[in-house]
This record gives sequence, C-alpha cells and structure tokens, in this order.
Amino acid sequence: MPTSKLVLGLWPIAGITTIGVTRDDARATLSAAIDAGITTFDTAYSYGYDGESDRLLGECVRSRRDRFTVMGKVGQRWTEQRKRIVDGSPQQLTLDAEESLQRMGIDSIDTLFLHQPDPNVPLESSAAAMARLQARGICKRVGICNASPEQIQQFAASVPADAIQCPLNLVQRASVVKLIQPAQSAGRDVYVFWTLMKGLLAGKITRDHVFEKGDSRPGYAIFQGETRRRIHDAVDRLKTLGGEIEQSVAQLAVGWAISQPGVTAALVGARREEQIRELVGTRVMTPETLAAVERIVGECDCLA
Repeated sequence: MPTSKLVLGLWPIAGITTIGVTRDDARATLSAAIDAGITTFDTAYSYGYDGESDRLLGECVRSRRDRFTVMGKVGQRWTEQRKRIVDGSPQQLTLDAEESLQRMGIDSIDTLFLHQPDPNVPLESSAAAMARLQARGICKRVGICNASPEQIQQFAASVPADAIQCPLNLVQRASVVKLIQPAQSAGRDVYVFWTLMKGLLAGKITRDHVFEKGDSRPGYAIFQGETRRRIHDAVDRLKTLGGEIEQSVAQLAVGWAISQPGVTAALVGARREEQIRELVGTRVMTPETLAAVERIVGECDCLA
C-alpha cells in the first residue's frame, strides 16, 4: 500500500494527553515514519503547550522541504493556565499561523485547516481570515476540521474549502453519510482521524486494562460498559482474521478506513517508533477482506 494513504498525526508526541512521551521518543517516531516512506504530517498550533509538535516537525522537514507535505491547524490555543480554548478571531488566526511557520522554520504550510468553528466568531470572518492567509502565501490550500455539514458549506462560501478532517473508524461511522460523501461530491480531500479510536481498535488494550492517572481515554463513552465489551469481542475476532491474512488488528482498522470511498488518507498517531512501523504495513482491503470485517462488526453489534 502506498504510504500516501497514511498521514502521521503529531498530537500523541506533543506530550499533553499521552503519558510519558519524551522528545527522544518523538524524534525517533518521526524518523521511523520518514524512513518508512511517510511524507505527509499533520500538526497544529495547539499540539503542545509551547508548539512542541510544530518545533519537532520543523527539525525533520525544514532542510528537505520539497520532500514533505505539511498540514497545519489554527483556531485552538492554550491559556497560561494550560486550558485549551477555541479562538477563531481573524487576528488570532493570523498570529498563530505566522507563529507556526516560525516554529517549523518553513515558508508555507501546504494545507492549513481551521481547527474548529468558534461559536463566538462568525464563521465567515474566520474563513475570510484563512483566505487572506492563503493570498499571502502562508498556506497553499485551506480546509476545515470538526465542522458540521452546514458549517462546511458556510465556510466554503467565503473561501474554497479544499479539504476537511473528520472522525471515522470501524464502530463510529456517522461521518460517512454526513461529511465524507458530500465532500467527495464537492471534490474535497477527506482526512479521517480516530481510526484506532485512541487505541481501542489497535488490539493492544485488554478488557481489564487499567489506564494511568491523567489518561483521558476512560472518559469516553466508547471505553465504558457494554459498548466496550462488544468492541473487545470484535477485536478478538479481528485478531483471528488478521492472523489468516498477515495483518494486525490495527492494520485492519486503518485499512478499513482508507478503503472507504471518498477518504483521501487516514491520520494515524504514534508515540513510539514501533507503532508507526506497524501501521505503514496497512493495506487497502480486498472486497473479500472488507466483507469479512463488516461481518465481524455486524455480528458483534458494536457500532457506537
């Protein structure tokens, strides 16, 4: 499978919600991704309390910029009290985009996304600011993340929306009809995240796993109760299927996502180099494998 179907998402190496990640881990993960052929990376102004994601990525790409595609996001930031806030005001979007470039030490971001709509700022104002950034050459293309179909249309009325980012995984599929199909019809790129649902679909978390203090994952409903039990049932069966076709559970989960019509690529996160080495072995699914995966998910009744 060409690695163009995979994008390394840098949130896990930013050191905020991922417990115990170090700068050495982050650099090793980035190096492993590059060695494995990944050429597209997804960062954001808010990935790290002080731009750790931007800075680490810049170390790897600035000296060979023509080899890599950089996707960035603005519209979220951290206060001095380390509280994440949404700020889609034109002035702040401009300042944050400029600072992201400075952190990375590059001249332009290939695709710059509005991280999410700000309920306190007219979306047209945020979109117009993104258009001005594009006109200045700060970015080549513009997109939007975490937006409803209506918000995407509103955004696109002010600036060509070249791409969207939205969640998609084996058990959470609402985006297919609501977001991915309309984007495909409009000719937009679609980058999907949460393909492993924060590790639950990676096949490494056991039924009795105890999360470390500070780990945010137990707060998600999908990690609780009957829903989680059914997902573990499906994961057990996916392990058996994967053993037959030499694919891990994680490879099957990501492979399902990139096999969906309209999906340009999957954003995959990794905090250690061995994780990204596993994921680059993901393949677009054959019809037979896709049918087998769908049968497992259906029989386990684990759609969230």
